[in-house]
Amino acid sequence: MDPLNKARTGVALLASEADLLALELFVVGYEGESVPDDYAQDLRQGLAGVILFRRNLRYDAAGIVDIDHVCTHTAQIHALADAQPGGLPPVCSVDQEGGAVARLRAPFTLFPPMRLLGDTNDSELLAAVGRQLGRELAAAGFNVDYAPVLDVDTNPANPIIGDRAFAREPEQVARLAGIVLRSMQQEGVAGCGKHFPGHGDTDTDSHLDLPVLRHDLDRLKAVELMPFLRLAEDLRLVMTAHVLFPAIDPRVPATLAPEILGPLLRVHCGYRGVVVSDDLEMQGIAKVLDPGACVVQGLEAGVDLFLVCRRRDVWRQARAAAADVLAGRRGASAQMRALDAIERVRQLRRGLSRNRPDAQRLRQVFAEPETLRLRARLAAGTLATAPSAPRPTVGETQ
Repeated sequence: MDPLNKARTGVALLASEADLLALELFVVGYEGESVPDDYAQDLRQGLAGVILFRRNLRYDAAGIVDIDHVCTHTAQIHALADAQPGGLPPVCSVDQEGGAVARLRAPFTLFPPMRLLGDTNDSELLAAVGRQLGRELAAAGFNVDYAPVLDVDTNPANPIIGDRAFAREPEQVARLAGIVLRSMQQEGVAGCGKHFPGHGDTDTDSHLDLPVLRHDLDRLKAVELMPFLRLAEDLRLVMTAHVLFPAIDPRVPATLAPEILGPLLRVHCGYRGVVVSDDLEMQGIAKVLDPGACVVQGLEAGVDLFLVCRRRDVWRQARAAAADVLAGRRGASAQMRALDAIERVRQLRRGLSRNRPDAQRLRQVFAEPETLRLRARLAAGTLATAPSAPRPTVGETQ
């Protein structure tokens, strides 16, 4: 019997069953240009998915990404996950927003920051960008992109969002981001709205410390929450913000706050998909609680899926805590919440495209007239962009 169904009937899980079931609550990152042996075993046994970074890629002498290697790497991820007893596709994911946050550089299309695209107010251009993102990522084997950013850029001093945001007005963010999101998803790549309930008006980088946003609930509903509310029906994943909102919960960041992920995201915004945490290694949350406590409290708050983007020790602590919850050692209520999270993650994975990587197809996408026309448009005038390295604080060390 599936351990999840076993636990649902009230039968106690063995420690080994809880440990395997815990794998379904995580997407992990790692060092190296292929899946390490221990992570490979986790993928075979039920790990929900993997996130790749620039450190996982190969480059030639000119700094060009080796697309044959990218496809070999993602093919390995899919092949390992094929052994899982549930038969679900893995979350094969990447951060590919455009601008500074682009793990896949040339020969992939070099998109400018979303602010430059948003400033054009050109729906056709934004739709073309979404399609191109989806076409390239799907051909490379990815089925989830942690984009678009739904933060509203209301603070010019923000060190981490800035031109990653589409606009400074919430309705405009919702409209423009929605065009990119829907176009990308039509190509078989699920998007992820981030960072709930809003990171746009902070003045601290959550990779380095815990930002604080002191707006009251009325302001949050009018500005920060608006894009999430407008796009709730289209989004399949929403990423939490490691940001403190004292007016709602003065103790813990949004990732760990039930009054934020429940009443605001599920009820006010009407969101029904998967809630994924931002990386548990970021200092905005790591300075608050250890990884195990973050998982226990995150599950209670309403997180369904946790990102652990680099460190083995953090991943092992997080997994052990999830296994404790699933074994019932944190109480029946906590166990049921974790089982609900796994059900929601499974539902997400059932709907993901099985985007098997194909380097030949990817080269064809790069050479197609649609691609060449879009790249010419992006290279013209104010949309010019160059293959410069991302800002080091934007998750690359994660």
